[in-house]
Amino acid sequence: MRRLLSAAAATAAALTLASCSFGEPPEAETGEPPNLPTPSSDPEEQTSFMDVVAEGLEVPWGLDFLPDGTAIVGERATGRILTIAVAEDGTAGEPEELRTVDIADTGEGGLLGLAVSPDFDTDHQIYAYYTSDTDNRIARIDTASDAAPEPILTGIPAAPYHNGGALDFGPDGFLYAATGDAGDGNAAQNPDSLSGKILRITTDGEPAEGNPTAGSPVYSLGHRNVEGLAWNPAGQLYATEFGQDIADEINLIEPGSNYGWPFFEGTDTDDAYADPALTWEPFEASCAGAVFLEDTLVTACLRGQRLWMVQFDETGAPAAEPQATAVNEFGRLRSVAMGPDGMLWVTTSNRDGRCDQDRGCTPDEADDRILRFSTSYAAQGRV
Repeated sequence: MRRLLSAAAATAAALTLASCSFGEPPEAETGEPPNLPTPSSDPEEQTSFMDVVAEGLEVPWGLDFLPDGTAIVGERATGRILTIAVAEDGTAGEPEELRTVDIADTGEGGLLGLAVSPDFDTDHQIYAYYTSDTDNRIARIDTASDAAPEPILTGIPAAPYHNGGALDFGPDGFLYAATGDAGDGNAAQNPDSLSGKILRITTDGEPAEGNPTAGSPVYSLGHRNVEGLAWNPAGQLYATEFGQDIADEINLIEPGSNYGWPFFEGTDTDDAYADPALTWEPFEASCAGAVFLEDTLVTACLRGQRLWMVQFDETGAPAAEPQATAVNEFGRLRSVAMGPDGMLWVTTSNRDGRCDQDRGCTPDEADDRILRFSTSYAAQGRV
């Protein structure tokens, strides 16, 4: 989803995020979101805009955009792929069903990541990572026909927990997929297993040229459960990873590197394993989707019920203290993407079975939602 922001919008957004002092988030407000006007097409004028694009959804997970600005979103629990058109004046339309994928929705499984082909204007393809009755798999879907999804990579182990699911095209044109350990931590260390890995493949599902091991789709290993992938402007790949009890991580991904699970969470003392770029305690993180605005990573967090914003320097290390916004405002946040409208799109995940009063989160009749707000509005802690 790196390709979604124009250069002017990206620059304005990055300046806003990098220059603001966020401070402590405000107390949660009650009532309905404000009735705000349609946002200006000029990013510099988008200073105080937030709206609800869609509501009443069933655990929206995958989120991407077609070249014409139409959003596509997948419902994890139903397998529905929806489209949301965005008019020239910025107005978002009602969700419309594009396709339904036959999925198994046990536990954390179902329809997970979605990725639009870089050549969509000519091939009309989108890609989906989803759970079947036997495995997790990646399939391509021809939106110009009624043909069933065509699996291109199967046999990714599935389980009620830790299915991974992040899916995105890298700046090199290859498809990257993040898999979970499916409850078997040892498999994350097995280079012959597809569990607990970041995979790099062609659009036909074949191992990409230049992978660390020729003929293998494995790009990195030793992951517990990765649900977010994002590239900075220099082409460096970062991944959000769920820890178990000690530390949730943001990892700078180097090809062939081992990130230590199940032997380590967070920083370790063994040079055989790569240390994370940043860690949080799980209660304030459990971050899923991620996107870069220039040098600032924005990630949407489930248990933490917030957006974290982290500015990184050229070495891949945090350049400043992470800043949180939208804390406890909308419940569990799952996916985040920058739309071609210059707005930050975020999905909630309050109907995923993990939102209850004991966790300080209660679903309401409008859940789940897709939210959209200006980066400056978010940076000011006003959502």
